[in-house]
Amino acid sequence: MKAVFDPAQKAHHPKRFLVSGAWKPSPETPERAEVLLRALEELGLAVEAPPDSGPEAVAAVHDQRYLTFLQGIYPRWSRIEGAPDEVVPNVHPVSRPGEALAGYPASAVGQAGYHLMDGAAPINAETWTSVYAGAQSAIRAADLVLGGETLAYALCRPPGHHASADMAGGFCFLNNAAIAAARLRTRHPRVAILDVDVHHGNGTQQIFYGRGDVLTVSLHADPIRFYPFFWGYAAETGEGAGEGLNLNLPLPRGTADEAYLESLDGALARIADFAPGALVVALGLDAHESDPFQGLAITTAGFARITERIASLKLPSVIVQEGGYVSEALGANLRSALQGFLGAAA
Repeated sequence: MKAVFDPAQKAHHPKRFLVSGAWKPSPETPERAEVLLRALEELGLAVEAPPDSGPEAVAAVHDQRYLTFLQGIYPRWSRIEGAPDEVVPNVHPVSRPGEALAGYPASAVGQAGYHLMDGAAPINAETWTSVYAGAQSAIRAADLVLGGETLAYALCRPPGHHASADMAGGFCFLNNAAIAAARLRTRHPRVAILDVDVHHGNGTQQIFYGRGDVLTVSLHADPIRFYPFFWGYAAETGEGAGEGLNLNLPLPRGTADEAYLESLDGALARIADFAPGALVVALGLDAHESDPFQGLAITTAGFARITERIASLKLPSVIVQEGGYVSEALGANLRSALQGFLGAAA
């Protein structure tokens, strides 16, 4: 297994996020990357920095207007008298799926509300540099698999699976898993994405919901009382060409290893039926019992059992880091997850 990480991903350092109506320190810090890098070193995995493959693979997933916003919003925001030092929306368009928005605002404040779905994706001066580097890490991992590697791991930080084609949210700005899948699609007619983060990958779902070439599967804490709240229900199955190609498996809060593995078996059976040429695993470690978000109760050993079963599909796989926040177990959780893949590949 080869690992990819660009040190520029450490530059993004959000100070706070809005949760349950209150400002709290953001758990999505550069320290996450440091802990995960130490875990890779302890596993003996060499880490390479990705080349800049250019913006084309990112633009294959994200709208150009959104990319322009991400690159340019901070200096525009900074010119607003009295503006805080992070871009956070205070107004959002009122719409529902299927409802068209009449216009696109010219103001920085309006565009922040248009493109930032919540208060958990603050933008600062370094955000674009970091998220672009994270996307390039995912692209490089996909290219390694296209070049013949069986497994490649992209340490993407900040994470990406809540980012849709034109919106950021939940600490996520560019959807690294979707970008990796689009890269794999240049060679494979069908690709599957399996998301095992504690939160539903609503951005990934949105990007591929109407497509017939990418199967999206997500196991996550039931959103009825858990972020992202509005997406991630079992009834969401895709539309048009994508009908039947979106599988959500919401789990009760506190689900532990055995019940999780039972649900995972159903997910893997659906992926096998789809017969993809390659797999993207959106690896969230925040399903752990000691993670600050406390959604599920997977043990450290449980991550190895999960990844061993995923590896049993015997598909060329790109592993993209999603959530997993700083706790005493974070590094051990990554080691366990990657050892499950490595042991199955031995």
